[in-house]
Amino acid sequence: MDRPGRRTSTGPRSFRLVCRDGEIPLVEDLLAVQGFRFAPEPFSPHCRRLAAEPFPLGASLAATFGLIYIQDRSSMLPPVCLDPPPAASVLDMCASPGGKTGFLAQLVGPAGFVLGNEPTPDRLSTLRRNLSRLNLVNVATCGETDLSPFLPQSGFRHILLDPPCSGWGTAAKNPKVLTLWREGKVAPLISLQGTLLATAASLLAPGGRLLYSTCTTNPAENEDQVRRALDTLPLELVPLTPPPGTAAEPTSLPGVLRVDPALHGGQGFFLACLTRPPQAGEEIGGFAAAASDQPEAGGFDLSFGRRAGLRPGREKGRGPDRRKGREGGGPVDREAFEVVAAGAFPGTEGLDFDALGPGQACRFGDRVYFIAQGVRPFLGSGLRYKGFFLGVVKGGAFRPNARARLLLGAAGAGGASGLTLENPADLGDLLAGRSLSVGPLPKRCGLYYKELPLGFITCKGGRALWSERA
Repeated sequence: MDRPGRRTSTGPRSFRLVCRDGEIPLVEDLLAVQGFRFAPEPFSPHCRRLAAEPFPLGASLAATFGLIYIQDRSSMLPPVCLDPPPAASVLDMCASPGGKTGFLAQLVGPAGFVLGNEPTPDRLSTLRRNLSRLNLVNVATCGETDLSPFLPQSGFRHILLDPPCSGWGTAAKNPKVLTLWREGKVAPLISLQGTLLATAASLLAPGGRLLYSTCTTNPAENEDQVRRALDTLPLELVPLTPPPGTAAEPTSLPGVLRVDPALHGGQGFFLACLTRPPQAGEEIGGFAAAASDQPEAGGFDLSFGRRAGLRPGREKGRGPDRRKGREGGGPVDREAFEVVAAGAFPGTEGLDFDALGPGQACRFGDRVYFIAQGVRPFLGSGLRYKGFFLGVVKGGAFRPNARARLLLGAAGAGGASGLTLENPADLGDLLAGRSLSVGPLPKRCGLYYKELPLGFITCKGGRALWSERA
């Protein structure tokens, strides 16, 4: 087995801008005023590489408000190589902590959709937290060990499978992986990877793309695993060309990509692209999330986590159904459902619900979630998924999630009102729990850095305070 014999430097850190295209200059300005310097990564306009880091990037204002995501540059390559087009629907089978899931959501755009699955409960919570912080609303998340019973066979034209692996490619940062996953201990991982590949092959549409990736240098989990898939599954290899700026190592299987960490400046990574060729008489299928694909009345059966709703095409619905939940056990109630839009409740005035993209803001009890339109093909299958938390309805009024910045228009536009700050030090004071004197403002209003929406601030008695609570 090809174990790394030395620790290699991963070089300067990379990150991804997570904002609307028109907001990129403002996010870069927010980073620059705090002393960060960076350059574009050659393989994606969303990605940057640090040149100067005066203090940990994770403590920057841009990171705190979810405007950037710190990600190893090798870890950015699977979404780049999968290359889903705008408005595509993508399945990410092993999604936590969410770096690749979030990148895929950006690549498919607001009219697209990503289903991020993570079977480990703690890691699923991490995935959901990260996606919420980044305002990636065109993602739904679930936690199934086996997706086969819940998703349509041959239903996805784009699948990312980055399964659990030995992680030898991360040894420069995590040297313990070399002792945790010694040669004699990787057999269960190899078996799991093979099972997941078989599931992925069954869910892949004819002519679709399946990107298999690992952060290990172990051929048994990489080249050998792909060879086995080619021999036993209805898959063919799609040769990969290294993305610009990627340093590749020689490999025993032509057409796959093994990242050289010493030259690339990132973790050791392996990538292979597979396709399922159409059989005789079989049409190339798969579904896409299209902005024009509007819901039919009564056409949804939404369920997420431990709550569920019936027929959000209606104003309200109620069903007596109770089911056993797979997440922690216990009953799940199908309860009253309402569509929430601007003007539906006090507190929704001036909010930009259209900016969320195709889908619906749905009220379940006192909590409001955005459910992306892309969930339609697997509705009614029993899959339990969760949308993006938008806020709560209390006392008859809507109180938005402090981080739901997509609901805000530009500062001073479209009826949106709020607190606009020019000095990053004031933002730092708010995040440290100190209030600012702001004069008369609505109790819950937008917080902006210049024209850049950041979230919602709480105002009382002429003072503003940042609070994560809706």
